[in-house]
Amino acid sequence: MACSARNTKNLTPGLKYCLLCIVGVLASFAGNLNAEDLPPNIVFMFADDLGFGDLSCYGHPYAKTPNLDRLASQGTRFTQFYVTGVTCNPSRTGLMTGLFPARYPKYAADFGFGDHVTITELLKRKGYKTGHFGKWHIGPDDSDGTYGIDDIETLGSSREKSEGRDTMLYSAAIDFIRENKDGPFYVNVWGHATHFPVNTPDALAATFDDVKVERGDFSPTMQQKFEECIQIGGDIDRSMRQYLGDVYQIDLNVGRLLQTLDELSLSDNTIVVFSSDHGPAPVILANKGARKYSDNMLGYAGEFRGGKHTQFEGGTRVPFIVRWPGKVPAGRVDSGSVCSFVDWMPTLAAIAGVSDLPEQLDGEDISDIWQGAERQRSKPLYWRLSSPGATSTMRDGNWKLHLPRQRRGSPELYDLSIDPSESNNVAEANPEVLKRLMRQLRAWNAELPTAYEKAGERDNDE
Repeated sequence: MACSARNTKNLTPGLKYCLLCIVGVLASFAGNLNAEDLPPNIVFMFADDLGFGDLSCYGHPYAKTPNLDRLASQGTRFTQFYVTGVTCNPSRTGLMTGLFPARYPKYAADFGFGDHVTITELLKRKGYKTGHFGKWHIGPDDSDGTYGIDDIETLGSSREKSEGRDTMLYSAAIDFIRENKDGPFYVNVWGHATHFPVNTPDALAATFDDVKVERGDFSPTMQQKFEECIQIGGDIDRSMRQYLGDVYQIDLNVGRLLQTLDELSLSDNTIVVFSSDHGPAPVILANKGARKYSDNMLGYAGEFRGGKHTQFEGGTRVPFIVRWPGKVPAGRVDSGSVCSFVDWMPTLAAIAGVSDLPEQLDGEDISDIWQGAERQRSKPLYWRLSSPGATSTMRDGNWKLHLPRQRRGSPELYDLSIDPSESNNVAEANPEVLKRLMRQLRAWNAELPTAYEKAGERDNDE
């Protein structure tokens, strides 16, 4: 029953005092309850074509990434985290919908996700304010409200020559956070660096003027890139400074966003994630019968073979850092858990208390792994381009299997626990494992569409 000054004027002073005390206690209790029950904010920063080994905390010999290194020290850094595709749209499709992108008979970049629900729609129903800033590439409609996203700004690169190219979109995301500081909010901050072409402002590249590349500082898998850089007339030192400058501007922008969370006292109740959409792009890229060249494309996949466009580890394994104070262990490196962005939807849904998940999901809830649990995932991971005859790949436990395109050639089997660079095909030595995994992979292929539709010929670099 409401209690106003008018209907309390006849109360005795003692009763008035008691009533005020009760109201004060209830108000305090309600405030504490709301603070504790408020689901966490979620900030998801996604780089484009950034390699597994492109950050200092992931072993790059020359990179300067102090803000991302600090984020890793305050959270958990995963070393066996995978994307769902080896180009831009398939990677985003898997994380937005919890389905492997090869399941879509219509290419999602052209047609969207159809009737499939997205993580942003689920969070929106739960009361989240949702935003998206930067690269889109998940359908033809980027107007506000698409996929349950309240505010969408598909911003391109910053125009100021002195700024890093992601500065403008990070600024827009920071404005969104300030406007929605009372939460809860979810925001995609999807940058353009280090996608082709890398053309870093002089002031940023100059940060690395002292860099002289010693090729021995890099793994054997990187040496072909150096050779290709030289082959097309590039200077390895200059090209490396350009690439590192582009990575550095990502770090500077991440630092601005983290500082904003601190200033608004939001850090303790905000999940912050940083990752990349797939491995680093090649120096020489075959494209529609022609070739693109850029000697600045010196992204580093660490010890792993391959990169963007390939389903080897260099194309599918990415840096993944998650911070959630008091929930996710700080300063931890998880090198044992095999996780994927196909798990993004069920994991965030579990954290946010979303119960109405779609019946079909390829991912699984790994929120316990984020929070320090040590266990094996229950579902294998699969990759295939949106083409019936494309190479299909799976990972199950420590095993990685690649079936040849159009069944031409021999399968490749690798034990990643001892051969993470996928250099020693052990298919012949492990016939039972090969037989079991081939049966699983072919069964998965049989579930996929027999034909795919695209709106038109697409740039192979997307």
